[in-house]
Amino acid sequence: MPFNKGDFILVEYTVRIKETGALLDTTNADLAKQENVYDASKLYGPTLIVLGKNWINSVVEEWILNSSENVEGEVEVPPSKAFGERNPEKVRIYSLRELQRRGYTPRIGDIVEINGSQGIVKQIGGGRVIIDFNHPLAGKTLIYKVKIIKKLESFEDKVKALISRHLKIPQEDITIDYNSSEKKLSINIPGKYVSRENINYAKLALAADLFELFKDEIQALVFSEVFKRP
Repeated sequence: MPFNKGDFILVEYTVRIKETGALLDTTNADLAKQENVYDASKLYGPTLIVLGKNWINSVVEEWILNSSENVEGEVEVPPSKAFGERNPEKVRIYSLRELQRRGYTPRIGDIVEINGSQGIVKQIGGGRVIIDFNHPLAGKTLIYKVKIIKKLESFEDKVKALISRHLKIPQEDITIDYNSSEKKLSINIPGKYVSRENINYAKLALAADLFELFKDEIQALVFSEVFKRP
């Protein structure tokens, strides 16, 4: 049965560039290691998508909306729905001297920022530097392989999945306490995670989503950091 916007869906996915087969992203840790794109700061495994929140490409989200649990599929995303078509006008030429005045000693492949835009140095020669300000994936078609694991139904499952997504903490390490009469949610964070970079910003983003997605259930939110004696 098709899903609806607002549903909490756990999915696994892999994203490749159609033209080259290069792996861009995956929820599979073993695959990421095999293809040398593993990110130790990322939490691998089934990930939460709240339909309608634009947490995944719009073409893929539309496919999920019309699918059901335990369905696997391949979705092709054209450049216009991914990172846009290549724009030749975004490939610009600068003098080497001008870039040096800006503090750059450019080399091919360097990323430079000029007037708030980032570009990649593509060619250097004759005192001139060619810089491409297109997104590196502009003009590329993406292939998503997606597996829908399940739709989350209970309040606790939804909340824990949302916490895990934002704070990058495995669900088995998360404990929550919910006081329905006060509409207060308490989230207990193991001490080993509290020094993680940007965790305070992640808490703010989590709080915003909890208050938006659970308007009728959550009026107060408490974060507790739990340290245990070694």
